[in-house]
Amino acid sequence: MTELKHQTPLIDELEKGPWPSFVKEIKKSAKSAAVQDLLGVLERSYEEKRGHWKHGGIVGVHGYGGGVIGRYTDLADEFPGVAEFHTMRINQPSGWFYTSKALRTLSDIWEKHGSGLTNMHGSTGDIVFLGTTTPELEPTFKDLTDAGFDLGGSGSDMRTPSCCCGPARCEWACYDTLNFVYDMTQTYQDELHRPAFPYKFKIKAAGCANDCVAAIARADMSVIGTWRDNIQIDQPAVKEYAESGKLDLQKDVCDRCPTKCMSWNGKALSIDNSNCVKCMHCINAMPKALSPGKDRGATILIGAKAPIIGGALLSSVFVPFIKVEPPYDDFKELIAAIWDLWAENGKNRERVGEFIQRIGLGNFLEQIGLEPIPEMISHPRANPYIFYEA
Repeated sequence: MTELKHQTPLIDELEKGPWPSFVKEIKKSAKSAAVQDLLGVLERSYEEKRGHWKHGGIVGVHGYGGGVIGRYTDLADEFPGVAEFHTMRINQPSGWFYTSKALRTLSDIWEKHGSGLTNMHGSTGDIVFLGTTTPELEPTFKDLTDAGFDLGGSGSDMRTPSCCCGPARCEWACYDTLNFVYDMTQTYQDELHRPAFPYKFKIKAAGCANDCVAAIARADMSVIGTWRDNIQIDQPAVKEYAESGKLDLQKDVCDRCPTKCMSWNGKALSIDNSNCVKCMHCINAMPKALSPGKDRGATILIGAKAPIIGGALLSSVFVPFIKVEPPYDDFKELIAAIWDLWAENGKNRERVGEFIQRIGLGNFLEQIGLEPIPEMISHPRANPYIFYEA
């Protein structure tokens, strides 16, 4: 391992213990001056219990307003290697599927132009390149586009859409998440690269209610796979689970159903599908015996965000069921109506969920031309006064 330029006794502690350490991984790339000084700044932050980074400023690549996040340190004189340490977000493939050749290509580009440090992946989903200088932004972008990659979103734009592995590897996927996200990414190139919104807008696609991309907690528009007919039951397989002794059908499946719509009489499993909320618990518990229905599509939810300071919001049901089939015109029509209203009337740094809270769901629905339905209720009402329009 390369000898370190700075003493780092505090962050060295983060290498101890049974868990993987980001400090250990950074030190593997410490041959560059930028990474050496990055460790120095990090150690100083631990000593002083304050950050020494500031981000922002007008920095990017020609023709794009997003994809590059300017990073600077206020200790530039002491740590010149990270006077500029910009981050680049690279649009990831749907479902995060890569060939080893693609990963090597990305790594070679970044070692040529930047620190070599990556984050696979950021919370939005992007491949994150950590640390380069302003003169290297355009050459990096050129090499990326020559290799078939593009920048992702940053700032007040549509962020890079992301999805689970969908039908490529998961039998529970109720629609093709991979094709859906690819289509959204290609359709909204202008909104992705040129910030023009009040704040960020994220689209995340999960093939089923297991929500492996945490869309319900983080996406302004969550597209969660579901079905609207009956759960498919293989009764002989159910009996095998019961006789295996590894699963107590009453205790582990029926009693844990949130709506208590399941019953087991010792011979057959019954489901009151009219009360099923498609939570996936029973299917997860008995994957060989149960599977989603055949009439599959998705539920659209709106309004999540997950900040630490301002308070989190979970998304709420907007469209209980919709078929998810190319060319996705219904989705695009809904997205256009939401963006038109929010972009015109949203406050600076106000997410769609916060905008809906501020103006009221009724007003929001009226303006975008969507009829209110009972499934849009996120919690029992606390206000006894109900007003009806004439």
